[in-house]
Amino acid sequence: MVIYLMKVYNLEIVTATSLLSLWSALSHGLALLGAFVSDSFLGRFTVVAIGSISSLFGMTILWLTTMVPQLRPSRCDHFEINECDRPTPAQLLVLLFSFGTIALGAGFVRPCSIAFGADQLDNKENPNNKRIMESYFNWYYATIGMSTIVATTLIVYIQDAFGWRIGFGIPAILMFFSVSAFLLGSSMYIKVGAIESLFTGFFQVLVAAVRKRNIDLPVNRANYYHQSPESESQALTSSFRCLNKACMIEDPERDINPDGFASNPWRLCSVEQVVSLKSLLRVVPMWSSNIMVQLSLNQFSFATLQTKTMDRHIFSDFEIPAGSFSVFMVITLVMWIAFYDRVLMPIKARYTGQPGGLSPVFHMGIGLVLSAAAMVLSAITEGIRRGIAIDQKDPQDSPNINMSAMWFVPQYVLLGLADAFNAIGLVEFLYSELPKSMSSFVVAIFTLGMSVAGFFGSVLVNVVDSVTSYGGGVSWLSSNINNGHLDYYYWLLAFLNVVNFLYFVLIICRYNRHEKEVKEKQCEYSTQRA
Repeated sequence: MVIYLMKVYNLEIVTATSLLSLWSALSHGLALLGAFVSDSFLGRFTVVAIGSISSLFGMTILWLTTMVPQLRPSRCDHFEINECDRPTPAQLLVLLFSFGTIALGAGFVRPCSIAFGADQLDNKENPNNKRIMESYFNWYYATIGMSTIVATTLIVYIQDAFGWRIGFGIPAILMFFSVSAFLLGSSMYIKVGAIESLFTGFFQVLVAAVRKRNIDLPVNRANYYHQSPESESQALTSSFRCLNKACMIEDPERDINPDGFASNPWRLCSVEQVVSLKSLLRVVPMWSSNIMVQLSLNQFSFATLQTKTMDRHIFSDFEIPAGSFSVFMVITLVMWIAFYDRVLMPIKARYTGQPGGLSPVFHMGIGLVLSAAAMVLSAITEGIRRGIAIDQKDPQDSPNINMSAMWFVPQYVLLGLADAFNAIGLVEFLYSELPKSMSSFVVAIFTLGMSVAGFFGSVLVNVVDSVTSYGGGVSWLSSNINNGHLDYYYWLLAFLNVVNFLYFVLIICRYNRHEKEVKEKQCEYSTQRA
């Protein structure tokens, strides 16, 4: 897509990269809205259906930009982009509208599709349910990976060989058939209905806790806490202890209706509401460590331009499109998931008697280390590539550098492993820590990290460009990457990844101490009725 924006819409590399980062941030950020609408109002099936239709509409508009000349600026053959016509506000509006509708569709589908699939399989009475669900999560991401392989190989090859019109048209047509097939199977699905708004419940807990801020908490008296008659008894913990006041009963006759519900939910909340908010707050530090990994994964725009200047031939008559090199990352991700799910997990279960594999936290830690290693390797490889380009006195970003693009494959492999370890580990961690009523929020919270990464990625690119070009100097992120210094930018990302890993270690230490405290004080805050 970065090539489309630079060649068809005549955008600078920094502008194009920032736009794509913000698009990614929007599509992932809207996942929170999708989860909210799903769990609180419409249910998962309806939200997935709306999201799929929205994506189809946006892809169709994007396809139209390739067919209608008035929707894009005139073609430019100059090497310097600043000599080309800029897109008009109307042309940019159409492009951004297509991006927005695709982002809305992705935001509705992403958080609900995995939970919708889990609804079809989840059976607590099955003794193998944990193993089935863990395998489902693994293969869900493997399926996404396989679809990405098709997108980054076949679709990119079609775009490269037959042009944007056919290259954008085929995905739109495939999306039409996908939406049709999903809707035709409506009668066969298990459809979980909407529940009470979680966001409203969170605000009620905060308001109730503030109202009771001057009241002392009871000691060892479980019957002072309000249990909803519709939920099972749950235990309060000492973490975020001030929130326990939100479910503390002051006057039973005034606070509780005859049916067992609170007379004023903005003054008295249920233990379940407090536990849900606490669970969300407790996972935020661990979730935040994922942001840097996602920011590293968002560097494909630069990598595409790098490989475009290199020798991409595998055989004398076969050349890999520059936009397809990310397939090596996806292949690595899929192969690792298959190996872990079908080989390593059964071996561990055989010798330990435990059905699960490595702990989610251990998964995440490995992912963070691999992400830092990938950025170090990216910096070294780009330094070599740029040095060869300068030695050949090639000032243009033309594919004349005497260096094989296959040297970029190892960094993609490391990023694929980093994504496999970190993403799956984080999702499993969130599912284990959050209540089942927040299942759609698991992927929403995960994709919110991608959104934050996209936003910070855009900010980082613009800051680096402004600082390094200050005073008339050549930016590290120059549109002519042979004149810039992408290697310095990758070293910066490597440093940030190392800092992020140290932050993760501190979180783990605090998390382990918290788990120990919960076990020691569980009886003190037990909510079983006396």
